Amino acid sequence: MVDVIIIGGSFAGLSAAMGLGRSLKNVMVIDNNDPCNKKVAHSHNFITHDGASPAQIALSARQQVLKYPSVSILNDTVVEAKPNNTHFDVRTASGNLFTARTLIIAGGVDDILPDIDGFAACWPTSIIHCPYCHGYEERGKMLAVIANGDEGFEYARLIHNWSKYLTVFTNGPATFTQLQRAKLENNNIAIIESPIASLIHHNGQVSHVTLTNGGALPVDFIFYKPAFGQKSDVPKQLGCDLTKAGHIQVNMFGETSVPGVFAIGDCASPMRSVANAVAAGNFTSAYVNKLLIEEDF
Repeated sequence: MVDVIIIGGSFAGLSAAMGLGRSLKNVMVIDNNDPCNKKVAHSHNFITHDGASPAQIALSARQQVLKYPSVSILNDTVVEAKPNNTHFDVRTASGNLFTARTLIIAGGVDDILPDIDGFAACWPTSIIHCPYCHGYEERGKMLAVIANGDEGFEYARLIHNWSKYLTVFTNGPATFTQLQRAKLENNNIAIIESPIASLIHHNGQVSHVTLTNGGALPVDFIFYKPAFGQKSDVPKQLGCDLTKAGHIQVNMFGETSVPGVFAIGDCASPMRSVANAVAAGNFTSAYVNKLLIEEDF
């Protein structure tokens, strides 16, 4: 029996573990060491760690969290979680069974990439979703956005802040309104509707986008927002409500629709960044500690 089991030990989970450990709560973090940013070389827009690799930040975080004696980290995968009266039973892939008063889901998401030759090799090296994390380093270069419709228009307008050399690949007939198309063209943003055949790259660094019509355009960096799914099946098992986009529905404290279950980080927020994950873990840990104290007092 522990006070809190945290499912997922990346930035959100470790941040929550530190806050709860400092609150003298017994915490177990269960993590299978498979973060979505494992191929990302540098993390940005996180003060004091700007430019460090996510792996370096995570290693330092683990070392600091484990200094708190009431916190443990188990290298395993949670395969089942279910309520048991006022507690939760959690089973792992290796057959371990644990019980907790509260669950925090911080398992992240799985990106669903398009079936384009070369795309997976470039993700997330020279194809990335977030300009706030990586736009500055690519400023002024030949950038591209793969998107269409309203989302494509907003995405292109945002990326245009980092470079005047921008191309939108709609990967099929464009679905922009006349006004959207006019605004893009007035800002010298090219619109390419021919489907993408492949991405030419060297060790994941894209150099050209080839088209099914035989054309090829030079590109230094691509922005793309992938579809995603929850990395863990636990939210579905517990009956947590999801948003239309597919995130776990939470309130400002990280509470899900299931009492006693919280969710933080990428699995519950469209703002996928190290800084946001750390902040969410810190905030939710304080609220969870408050609730546990109220139960015991």
